[in-house]
Amino acid sequence: MRATLLIVEDEALLGEELRRHFQRLGWEVEWVQRLADAERVLDREGMEPDAILSDMNLPDGNALDFLERRGGRRPGCEWIFLTGYGGVPDSVRALRLGAYEFLEKPCDPTRLQMVLEAAVRGARAQRRLSEESAQQHQRYTPRLFAGDSPATVRLRQMLTRLAQVPFSSLVILGETGTGKGLAAKILHAGGTRAQGPWVELNCAALPHELVEAELFGYEPGAFTGAKGRHRGLLEQADGGTLFLDEIGELAPGIQAKLLKAVEDKRFRRLGGEREIQVDVQIVAASNRDLQTEVREGRFREDLYHRLSVFQITIPPLRDRKEDLKALVPLFVAEFNAKAGKRVETIPPAVWRAFERYHWPGNVRELRNLIERCVLLAEDETFPAQWLGLPGLESAAADDGCLRLPLDGSLSLEDMERRILVAALQKTGGNVTAAARLLKTSRETLRYRIQKFGLET
Repeated sequence: MRATLLIVEDEALLGEELRRHFQRLGWEVEWVQRLADAERVLDREGMEPDAILSDMNLPDGNALDFLERRGGRRPGCEWIFLTGYGGVPDSVRALRLGAYEFLEKPCDPTRLQMVLEAAVRGARAQRRLSEESAQQHQRYTPRLFAGDSPATVRLRQMLTRLAQVPFSSLVILGETGTGKGLAAKILHAGGTRAQGPWVELNCAALPHELVEAELFGYEPGAFTGAKGRHRGLLEQADGGTLFLDEIGELAPGIQAKLLKAVEDKRFRRLGGEREIQVDVQIVAASNRDLQTEVREGRFREDLYHRLSVFQITIPPLRDRKEDLKALVPLFVAEFNAKAGKRVETIPPAVWRAFERYHWPGNVRELRNLIERCVLLAEDETFPAQWLGLPGLESAAADDGCLRLPLDGSLSLEDMERRILVAALQKTGGNVTAAARLLKTSRETLRYRIQKFGLET
């Protein structure tokens, strides 16, 4: 996709030179010499540039005044200002209005190109976030927490009520797989910031030294490998919601810096000298008991109290098993639609197994189990042989059953490979007999044997 650039420059030679340069790079470029023409291009002609490169003082006005009249920077479009005689007040005002960069003339062409390329990448990321937020507004509602148990009914009521409140921060607690991320998306999509960006960070997924750079951003040269400016997730979430999953994994130093940013609504990028002001709603989640973490000195007490303006605890599935009656058909229908299956009947033995199982992986484990069974189903009956849960009498009595772990250690492909290996072992490597055992064609089985690199 071609980058789109609007140039507002009244110096004819410079404007023409810039236009030709970026067109040679394959960009779509529009060059105007007056703010009135820029307004015409943006509003009446409907241009949506990734970046706007503008002189500060133009024949019909000041570009900063123009930006302020338009409400400041909008997501998906970055402003870069060029000026021959700008001062500190102008640069401060430009950055306050959300400008990406403030450059003095003459500007090195290589540096200008690097700044614009980085600005375009940031603008497109912001645009994607805005589009995803609009989709989430329609997709995520409290009804996604299906079930009629008292705990689930209370949870839906709480989510509905909190979505109507402009809270600054909130903590969601619950075991892994209970749906903390889903609850956070529901709060954003149904709340006052639904039209703002949705940004998330799994604090346990990155090394501690990278979390700080991702969260706060960095300037060129802030550390080895920092070649360009990077807007951190706090900055990207301005006007929207930042979801910090597994916040209990944050290092103490980052906790302190996050606390200051949340309280002051301003921070500095790594290697930066100026403060950046943001308006962000924080939703934090943890599978740990944060109060215990505070008592044992692993989580800052002041950060915990600052984030816990509201607190939601999502109960584990084992404490609300009556919700299985709603969740199981819901997931079966979902994977029927995705895989073109027609599973409709769930045998009583399967329901007994569901109700007796402890569900350590909660709703996520249930969903993964149903996905596997529906994908391997051969008719309208839910296939009990792929369940692998304790409490299913036929499976417990049949020594010929293949049992697969449901602790998340195996992917669907890993499970398929094990099934193929077991079938080939049972038939002594006879592909035809194995295909008959698995009720598939010899050609299909041969393809899967080659796919997994199995020798026969």
